[in-house]
Amino acid sequence: MPNSIFDTRPLRDEKAAFAYVEAKIWPSGRVCPHCGVVDRSGALKGKSTRIGVYKCYACRKPFTVKIDTIFEDSHVPMHLWLQAIVMMCSSKKGISSNQLHRTLGVTLRTAWHMSHRIRLAMEDNGSGPLGGADLFLEADETYIGGKEGNKHVGKRGKRGPQGKAAVVALVERKGHVRSFNVPDVTAKTLKSVIAKNADRESHFRTDEARRYDEIGTEFASHETVAHSMDEYVRGDAHTNTVENFFSILKRGIYGCYFHVSEAHLHRYLAEFDFRHNNRAKLGINDSERTAEAVRGAVGKRLTYRPPRSESTPEQKA
Repeated sequence: MPNSIFDTRPLRDEKAAFAYVEAKIWPSGRVCPHCGVVDRSGALKGKSTRIGVYKCYACRKPFTVKIDTIFEDSHVPMHLWLQAIVMMCSSKKGISSNQLHRTLGVTLRTAWHMSHRIRLAMEDNGSGPLGGADLFLEADETYIGGKEGNKHVGKRGKRGPQGKAAVVALVERKGHVRSFNVPDVTAKTLKSVIAKNADRESHFRTDEARRYDEIGTEFASHETVAHSMDEYVRGDAHTNTVENFFSILKRGIYGCYFHVSEAHLHRYLAEFDFRHNNRAKLGINDSERTAEAVRGAVGKRLTYRPPRSESTPEQKA
């Protein structure tokens, strides 16, 4: 694997795969998900031959490391889960469900569910606002959707953002990014997003769009560049960092995924945010990126099915 010191045994051996996941999720000892007791458990004895099953000596209940993670209730072997995570973490522009389906030997439906669960594990758990004193923060928006010329003539609309999904991103130069699928790019919507995710002591940089004028006054400084006049850099004023992020995002969506439903767009954004925030330029290799994704699997479930049996066929997609 390029740019990696990953031990490949967990990718081909189920016992080694469980040991790897347990080491990342339980770094301080086995934690019973039922009662929370640490290191008061042992391997389950008896007729069971399942790998990674333990019995808690406090509450007397069996458990595995899969409980309360994206792996819970999955019949896919753990080493295949790790293969999927490694591929998604090491592919700069993502990897399609079809490719996972062919490589792992699982059904396309299973590959699709696995990829979305992994994207959930990649979601930012909230680590405070971006930016800070003496740091530069860039903001910009873009639209995700097919080109009008490529659509069926009956589905073509007017040129511009009509029929496309709006995405706004905040990028800290030489730091992290957060992107959001928003209903529109009005000043009110952008102000709400920026207020929750940006440190006001930052130096704010945007293009000349008037929607940023009011929110920009709350920062240490606000400079803009006039793209309409072919101005892209003026001193430290530019939005090249956020535009570079958008270029990778669009290359992944248009070149790898081809079609992304707006209902799931926020998960794809989380995937690209994760790889940007754990990129090689920050000293993070494929092995460390994979470990971070596994640690992020805790406390996250994604079933795509409501708990009650009366769910409709559309809800069981």
